[in-house]
Amino acid sequence: MTTTRWLTRDDLGAAAGGATGLLQVAPDASSAWPLDPGDLGADGLTARALRAAGVGGRDRVVVALGEPAGALWAAAGAEVAAASASVGPRGRMRLHHALRSLGATTLVITPTGAMDLLARLHLEFLLDPLDLGLRHLVLTGEIASPRTLGHLAGEFEASVTEVYANPYSGGALAWRGSDAAPLTPLADGLLGLASLDGDSPFEGTDGLAELVVTPSGHPALGGAVVRTGQVARLGGAAEIPAPSHTVGDHVLVRGVWLSLPRIERALSRIDGVSTWELAVSRQGTLDSATLRVTFGRASLVGNPMWRSRIEQSLSALTPIKLGVEVAAEVAEKAAPGTVTDARGHHLGRDRTAMAH
Repeated sequence: MTTTRWLTRDDLGAAAGGATGLLQVAPDASSAWPLDPGDLGADGLTARALRAAGVGGRDRVVVALGEPAGALWAAAGAEVAAASASVGPRGRMRLHHALRSLGATTLVITPTGAMDLLARLHLEFLLDPLDLGLRHLVLTGEIASPRTLGHLAGEFEASVTEVYANPYSGGALAWRGSDAAPLTPLADGLLGLASLDGDSPFEGTDGLAELVVTPSGHPALGGAVVRTGQVARLGGAAEIPAPSHTVGDHVLVRGVWLSLPRIERALSRIDGVSTWELAVSRQGTLDSATLRVTFGRASLVGNPMWRSRIEQSLSALTPIKLGVEVAAEVAEKAAPGTVTDARGHHLGRDRTAMAH
């Protein structure tokens, strides 16, 4: 891995105004990724991932992912299967209706989306998951909870494959067929492991390492190594594990990367905000995120207009629904915002600090 440039999400966002070609743009425009011909077509990486999952010419694919990944996966499905459609991350009743109407045999969805669909089939719809007739579940876009793949395979009596996707384009890079398996890259030279405390390849077989997209994974970016913000814990084997953590200035919530600097800038424009805490959890089947704000003046604590200003500012930042809570206590002295991730996913904003 020889290069002079190491890029992050912020670098891709800063360069978006000069990027050329067909671009995959994050929902909050925090990054722009030039798609390469290798991402598309019958021999594209995402099409290969579907074949690795067992999808073939007799299957019908429904993609329940948000943009920009949904359209790419649906196009790949059309190359591999008899039919393919992107229906978006819609409500579970509408997703159930789409699966039945389209005669789907394959569902591409986030891990928590699949678990939520299963829970609602049992508890709300009083339906048997087997009645859907799904033969393949393809999970992508999130860090799956332990034992998710095995649980879904048993409930749906289907093959379940987890695909590690490029966090910028949504296209497939690697896959695994069980909870304990390492990632199998879809082509040589796509993925690497990098040190957290420097722009260099990770040396060794134990510890925390960040997954990076290597130059052969994106010819359009001129030989750069791109940090994914996703971290794996190595356990002695010379393999690439599926990521179990994130690091840096963006937090992965419900398949969308949430920018902490943009939250900081938005709240800095609201007079009276002393500090804030972003609390993320996965208590049920889906991620939830709440912004807990502390004001510097008691008169603002119960002020509905100030709370509304915060809610409106957040809705302009991200498609993710963020709850807003106002602390009863007042803090006159300003302090930096913090992240509390009850899922155990986000290690922190400072990569270097996480390396030790």
